[in-house]
Amino acid sequence: MKTGIANLPLHYGKAPRWLFLRMKELAKQITIAIVSEFGAEEMLKRLSDPFWFQALGCILGFDWHSSGVTTTVCGALKEGIKGLEKDLGLFIAGGKGKVSRQTPLEIEKLAEKYPLRINPESLIYASRMSAKVDNTALQDGYTLYHHSFIFSKNGSWTIVQQGMNEITGFARRYHWLSDNLKSFVCEPHSAICCNRRGVVLNMVARESEETRSLTTSLSREKPDKIISAVKKLKELNLPRTHQVFIQNLRENSLKKVLIKTYEKWPANFEELLAIRGVGPKTIRALALISELIYGTNLSFRDPVKFSFAHGGKDGHPYPVNREVYDKSIRIIQKAILEAKIGRREKIETLKRLNNFGLSLLPS
Repeated sequence: MKTGIANLPLHYGKAPRWLFLRMKELAKQITIAIVSEFGAEEMLKRLSDPFWFQALGCILGFDWHSSGVTTTVCGALKEGIKGLEKDLGLFIAGGKGKVSRQTPLEIEKLAEKYPLRINPESLIYASRMSAKVDNTALQDGYTLYHHSFIFSKNGSWTIVQQGMNEITGFARRYHWLSDNLKSFVCEPHSAICCNRRGVVLNMVARESEETRSLTTSLSREKPDKIISAVKKLKELNLPRTHQVFIQNLRENSLKKVLIKTYEKWPANFEELLAIRGVGPKTIRALALISELIYGTNLSFRDPVKFSFAHGGKDGHPYPVNREVYDKSIRIIQKAILEAKIGRREKIETLKRLNNFGLSLLPS
């Protein structure tokens, strides 16, 4: 249930080194506490919840109105559990910018180093497909620049990735969770967070099912037939919203990709999306042909489920108290140590505090 919108300013900067080192340590202790008590899968579930993720960023000392919370929290978690992956049964790959593109390789290396109960190829596929969906099947104007893939030794996973709209200067965060995921291409997200909506081509909406099917069929047609239909699209007197998606379609470039889809002969939309080279313009052209010429339903519904704005690190709403921060780390460390030797009073107190916090959330 949506309870409100926070319209917050965009700020610039980054977390200072002294703060990030503490964030890394506190993130490690929180992760150890959760995994020790509830298991690695519970940590994945919590990270897939946008409100819990945002709260974690606040606890770690990052500003409550930061988009940088996404990249910094994921970075702190990744660095914090380094060397503890085997004991925790929890692994993190990917990150920001160029690091995000190394995710498949990192998954392979982690699988070689640690025994997993699942074929790493399925994890690599999930990583690649989630990015393909949010960049290509969901065309909302936000280009991905951050991709974190967190998984357990049992093969469960969660994905936190973020895109930036260079025109508006705002970010959009996408959360995925493997639990109960029935399809990569039909309502696959656990949450999408942003503070503003826009014109969206949503090929993963439930109401786009018929269009997904026909789009796949069209991709198996002879390329010249599709290019002919694209030319007709440009001649039609179309609604204003469609003009946004038709602009910049280049027939020559599109034809090269259509030759590949014709040769690959994808069985369904997910297979079509997985073909290397099939990008936003290919999907856009096929979807619009399907809707405008063949009359299938196509969704322009923005799938944002949670709203809060994004900015950068600047020390608001107040400076971090380093002494209190270090004390918090020591308290959690001591609670975990005492739990291991049978003294569980402090861990039980932390659990009661967590339950109290959950009781305050809207039902």
